Amino acid sequence: MPAADRPPAPRRGGGGAGTGSPGPRPPAAPGAAPGAAAPADLRVLVAHARPATAQEHRALVDRVPGFRTVGLAADGDAALARAVRGGVDLLLLDLALPGRPGLDVCRALQHVHGAPDVLVATAVRDRAAVRAALRFGAVHYLVTPLRFAALRERLDAYAAYRANAAGHRALADQGEVDALVATLRPPCRDPLPKGLARESLDLVRAAVHDARDGVTADEAAAATGLSRVTARRYLEHLVDRGVCRRAPRYGGGGRPPLRYVGT
Repeated sequence: MPAADRPPAPRRGGGGAGTGSPGPRPPAAPGAAPGAAAPADLRVLVAHARPATAQEHRALVDRVPGFRTVGLAADGDAALARAVRGGVDLLLLDLALPGRPGLDVCRALQHVHGAPDVLVATAVRDRAAVRAALRFGAVHYLVTPLRFAALRERLDAYAAYRANAAGHRALADQGEVDALVATLRPPCRDPLPKGLARESLDLVRAAVHDARDGVTADEAAAATGLSRVTARRYLEHLVDRGVCRRAPRYGGGGRPPLRYVGT
């Protein structure tokens, strides 16, 4: 693979402004005032041109334990300025920003000491953009509209990487290096049964996760656009995988509706 297209090791986030090569920033020390955000929370800057979408992304980030949104930026120049000012660990970045494009923001952050890491969340799907984002240090690349399950999976992986990368002890061997890098990547997924698609499975999983009392096959179908029979197949697959359980609801007349509740 050409050197220009080889993804570099992720930057460590968090410091103030300045120039030079990016450096590590250890996690915050424990201890917080009552009512304040936990010091261990990773601070996220959301950059998106559409205010409604930025607010949606903010709400999704704030649902993930250990993460909190500390700002919104509506264009590339504002995103770069806020990131350089410090107090940001991770930039959730749309590439189609007005003014300075998202890829230019990624490139500029490579020359900022203590710059935040970048997680791309964008509707841009061309291969050149993906290669460039990785070349400029993005730790993940998510295609919008964002699904909570996918975002949480990437954020959890990033938090694990940050925790494992803390400290100053040198890594003992290649095995430790491989293990550290692997924490950034979501776990390998088992092949799906014939006739099931990963995208539809993610939609059904998100519907189950978002419903406190679970969903019926009819409700899952309405939330995902699938037929009732197809939605039920995905729900049963999630039961087999231990992601949810069957929970009949009694009390009404006739056969009790079967609900699928997340575990």
